[in-house]
Amino acid sequence: MNRDRLAALLTCYNRSSKTLASLTALFSQEHNSGVTIDVYLVDDGSTDDTATAVSQRFPQVKILQGTGSLFWNGGMRIAFAQALQHDYDYYLWLNDDTVLYPNALETLLTTAQTLQKQGEERSLIAGSTCDPQTKALTYGGVVRRSRWRPLKFDLIEPGEQVKRCDTINGNCVLIPRNVVQVVGNLDPAFTHYAGDWDYGLRAAQQGCSVWVAPGYVGTCSQNYQPGSTVSSEVQWSEGLKKIAQPKGLAVREQTLHPLGEWKVFAQRYAGLFWPIFWLIPYRRLLWISLLGRSQKD
Repeated sequence: MNRDRLAALLTCYNRSSKTLASLTALFSQEHNSGVTIDVYLVDDGSTDDTATAVSQRFPQVKILQGTGSLFWNGGMRIAFAQALQHDYDYYLWLNDDTVLYPNALETLLTTAQTLQKQGEERSLIAGSTCDPQTKALTYGGVVRRSRWRPLKFDLIEPGEQVKRCDTINGNCVLIPRNVVQVVGNLDPAFTHYAGDWDYGLRAAQQGCSVWVAPGYVGTCSQNYQPGSTVSSEVQWSEGLKKIAQPKGLAVREQTLHPLGEWKVFAQRYAGLFWPIFWLIPYRRLLWISLLGRSQKD
């Protein structure tokens, strides 16, 4: 009997212990589907000997060297491109700080197979993660907040049954071959953020369905903490410099993405009035800058 083949895709930078913990959980999966797993890991110029530690602990992992400036989307694109050359049955996106529960892969594969039997021929499936201490939902499937807020997304609490969603966080995502044949790789228009949201939205536009699997598949701490603020003394010019960086600028409950990348995203998904929705997030930085200036006067 032919066994399904799965390519797990990760990218990492200078967090060796987390990368090793994620890989340990991946290789400890309890699954009965007979799937074989190949792992592609992009090490984006780590200086903490991540690549050496991984190769010693898991010599079967295919390690690809990055340039040091790939970030999440760039690193995952390289891993994805390498795996695509071998035409796998499934592709698994996995953040290197996501620690899967033992039954996670079985849950994702069973969900994909169930959806296919129900007539959902091309299904993209997100796995939900929770904080390792509080167990609060951190990443998974997301939905648009409303038609009037087309670029605002809220996480969906996973339930006992699979749920439809609009797009996905890229921390743990199962992508069957027939979805990849339609959607392809991640878009190079994005460096770090928004590439996962874009992928799920593109999949939906091209006739695929997007889902969140039942329950939680593992733990992953939230990298961005809601409520983070910039100083009231941040100047507009200083803020723009920070926004131009791949990880953008954290302001209160959101991250301000690089202007050019967010413009691409807004043009694609915000409709006719995309210029307004593109610029709305940056008003907060302008307000904080003006407030700080007025307090000095």
